[in-house]
Amino acid sequence: MHTMKSALAVLWPPPHDPGTPALSVVDMHSGGEPLRIVLAGCPEVVGPTLLAKRRYMRQHLDHVRRRLMFEPRGHRDMYGAVLVQSELPDAHLGVLFLHNEGYSSMCGHAVLALGRFALDFGLVPVPPAGSREARVNIHCPCGLVAAFVECEDGRSRGPVRFHSVPAFVLATDLMVDVPGHGKVVVDIAYGGAFYAFVSAEKLGLDICSAKTRDVVDAASAVTEAVKAQFKINHPDSEDLAFLYGTILTDGKDAYTEEPTTNICVFADEQVDRSPTGSGVTARIALQYHKGLLALNQTRAFKSGATGSVFTGKAVREVKCGDFKAVIVEVSGQAHYTGTASFAVEVDDPLKDGFLLK
Repeated sequence: MHTMKSALAVLWPPPHDPGTPALSVVDMHSGGEPLRIVLAGCPEVVGPTLLAKRRYMRQHLDHVRRRLMFEPRGHRDMYGAVLVQSELPDAHLGVLFLHNEGYSSMCGHAVLALGRFALDFGLVPVPPAGSREARVNIHCPCGLVAAFVECEDGRSRGPVRFHSVPAFVLATDLMVDVPGHGKVVVDIAYGGAFYAFVSAEKLGLDICSAKTRDVVDAASAVTEAVKAQFKINHPDSEDLAFLYGTILTDGKDAYTEEPTTNICVFADEQVDRSPTGSGVTARIALQYHKGLLALNQTRAFKSGATGSVFTGKAVREVKCGDFKAVIVEVSGQAHYTGTASFAVEVDDPLKDGFLLK
């Protein structure tokens, strides 16, 4: 009788289109939010700058995103990262972020995971003996982000923290007409991506007990209303001038030692399982702007989806164009979950993936 081991030896690797490289990945998560990091199999992403590479991938290699993010290999809330060369001399690596709708400008939970990954997979120099922390400079589409990885004997361990790009407030107390909810007051802030912030209570929801479907419907209605009624602009690049999603909060913006809870709905109704790293960045900038936080005052943020916690604090004031901005430090924990090699059969009608609505 054939054993499973002998059967694997007969049919390994599985049938695969010889003209399509297998996609090898490492899977991680930060606070419950997945990150699928492409190790091999993605064709070269061409372009003189990271933003140009982002445009090239969207136009020429989007099948890679769909194969990795969509079913049957992924799911509608999967998140990914393709590592590329950066044009910045100080960057250890460049990254393009993938989600169910396209390509993000920033992803904090991914930066936390990529910090560990870069150290463990030799993408940065081994820190000197006795070092307790390694620095990883990650070039994101929004700019250069520095991650600091706790380490021991040159391997990652424990939490990761990162310093954001300049984070700022674009609008406060913006009145938006949201279908089904009437006039709703929202704030818009940038933490590497733009988010609309609104207390869930204003939409008739309790962020700690509401059904996910109700959260998605309410947040998506706010996102579409803001897109239709307010123009987003960024002083550095038009590529960054878009609303990424809406973050519903528990309304507890004034400082407390207890975590404040939020849920982010972004891209095509994708729900972040973590507290949202770039959302924490933007929310810290918003609270600092409103005088609710001081520099280096740490605040805890809890995911309404999983209960996982990130912390954040504004570490220094800077400028972004004419906007007063802050650099925000976000801390959290990332974990490895596995590896995979994905095959593509040429006669598979669903080889590029699909999503259920």
